Amino acid sequence: MHKRIAALALLLGACSSPPSDEPQWVPLFNGENLDGWTPKIRTYEPGDNFANTFRVEDGLLTVNYDGYETFENRFGHLFYDTPFSHYRLRVEYRFIGDHAPGTESWAWRNSGVMLHSPSPYTMPAAQDFPISLEAQFLGGLVEGERRPTANLCTPGTHVTYMGEFEEEHCLWSDSETFYGDQWVTVEVGAQGSEHFEHYVNGVKVIEYDDAVIGGGVVANFDPAVKVDGLPLGKGYISLQSEGHPIQFRRVEIMVLPGNDSNVD
Repeated sequence: MHKRIAALALLLGACSSPPSDEPQWVPLFNGENLDGWTPKIRTYEPGDNFANTFRVEDGLLTVNYDGYETFENRFGHLFYDTPFSHYRLRVEYRFIGDHAPGTESWAWRNSGVMLHSPSPYTMPAAQDFPISLEAQFLGGLVEGERRPTANLCTPGTHVTYMGEFEEEHCLWSDSETFYGDQWVTVEVGAQGSEHFEHYVNGVKVIEYDDAVIGGGVVANFDPAVKVDGLPLGKGYISLQSEGHPIQFRRVEIMVLPGNDSNVD
């Protein structure tokens, strides 16, 4: 328990430090349990970790479906309990095994981290995805066929990309394709609603601006939460469960000057 308290103290200190202080990386996953995280799986209420979907195995935060007979579009998200607005997020992941029975083919070796979403407690049980920006993780399926990672997908949101208001749901990054079960490091930089950058193994692969709420590819939401046109400048981070097993060995954040951890 002392490790958890120390990590939270460091995180809160980073949030309140003056801009002159050097920001530090702070772990969000402690390598032991899911303290500080809340699951939200489609058709279930927040906090219900159906079939032990999210778990810790051998020190790795693991998403697994051995308790599912079939996936049945039970998209899930594991939310960190503190919202952020200005930060760098670093995630190290790998796909493992095979997808759950009933997983749509587009979701094979497909996962991600959702950014700037409302609280999981604002999501009705039937809502499929958080209103958010997704740094999408993809793994190669067919040798020689390009399938980059750290792409951008926009459930219930829009951005400006290359100077133009973008209505496409997903934008591919410039990353290489990663096959098999190798570890990949993705870093995301967020500056409120104004500017975002994705990096893969230290190389910038996509950037975009001016995130706002709007558009589709999110269902069964509370209309009071999805206020189209509202800037999306802060919110919660969540790790995705989309039908293919995945593991995380590092999830850490560097809180930057200007961060706002208050969500209306």
